[in-house]
Amino acid sequence: MPKRPDDDLFAETTMSFGDHLEELRVCLFKSVLGLVFGFLIGLALANWVVAYIQTPLKKALEDHFISKAIGDLQREYGQDLPPDVHRFVEENRLVFEKMYVEKAEWKRVGSYTASAAADEKPASQQPAPAKEKPKDGRGPESLAPEEAKPAAALEAESESPLIVGEKMPVPRAPLIATRVWRPIQTVVKALNAQEAFMIWMKAGFVVGLVIASPYIFLQIWSFVAAGLYPHEKRYVHLYLPFSLILFLTGAATAFFIAFRYVLKFLFGFNAAMQIDPDPRISEWLGFVLMLPLAFGVAFQLPLVMLFLHRVGIFSLQAYLAKWRLAVLIIFVAAMIITPTADPVTMLLMALPMTGLYFLGIGLCKWMPRNKSPFSEGYEP
Repeated sequence: MPKRPDDDLFAETTMSFGDHLEELRVCLFKSVLGLVFGFLIGLALANWVVAYIQTPLKKALEDHFISKAIGDLQREYGQDLPPDVHRFVEENRLVFEKMYVEKAEWKRVGSYTASAAADEKPASQQPAPAKEKPKDGRGPESLAPEEAKPAAALEAESESPLIVGEKMPVPRAPLIATRVWRPIQTVVKALNAQEAFMIWMKAGFVVGLVIASPYIFLQIWSFVAAGLYPHEKRYVHLYLPFSLILFLTGAATAFFIAFRYVLKFLFGFNAAMQIDPDPRISEWLGFVLMLPLAFGVAFQLPLVMLFLHRVGIFSLQAYLAKWRLAVLIIFVAAMIITPTADPVTMLLMALPMTGLYFLGIGLCKWMPRNKSPFSEGYEP
């Protein structure tokens, strides 16, 4: 049995209650200074961070609009749609809009484009000028204004180039249907004047908190560690890095994997109900912070299992015998923890947690209570 720690470890480090409060005040003051310093750095990086966290959202929006464009083409043309159109839309990231152009405008633009192209040709490629027709009464020059107007009114309006700022010709009834292709425009909007500023401040605070967190934890640890036994400090030194790795793994899983499938599933309802998504940056920022945080907390399951095993609440045999019930509890917990109520997010969290449950069983087997890895540790 490991040696029990001495009872007088703190004999020379005894502090009064007032001294403890003073030490806590100093640690908290240093932590706040570190947070302010990190916040200033975070403000400098806030623009880049806000642009980066929009990456999965904009990618999901592009996929949604591409799928919508292909679906519209298939509904309109059916089996007659060439298969290379799908590849064209996906490779060039283009969507189309159906527009109607006046026949007179179509002809005017076409004639103007043709004349501009002819002017750009070299002189050797210019066609020979036509011989001037004699004014024998058969040319258009000899027509009376009354006779020439019905035939030339539309031509004169359609062939005259439009000058910027000039009033357009009178609209004409004949219309020509055309299809205009354009790049996908994914825009995340702010609905009021101060929203962008608040997003910048929030992003700066979150980034500053992440940057200053090691220094803040160091100050808190300097206050807490003074009252811990040596074997308790070793527990922290061992489990804290493992906990940090699990948290970062969960957050990365949410950002780089879960967002893609969650947004695709949610935008599927937009496509089914023919509602174009128009996301708001403040709502997206809250979602992009909550989901990785939920995944990071959920990925602490192996350490929770190991803690419950070491304090004697659950045994290794209980974990193995009740694994089916544990999986059910994991799925229910995933449904509660996730910020959205969709089944895709629940599955993306519950499946890794099921694997982490068996990892926790492995940790309990490799680090049993009667074989403590700490030579000076004391097991109750």
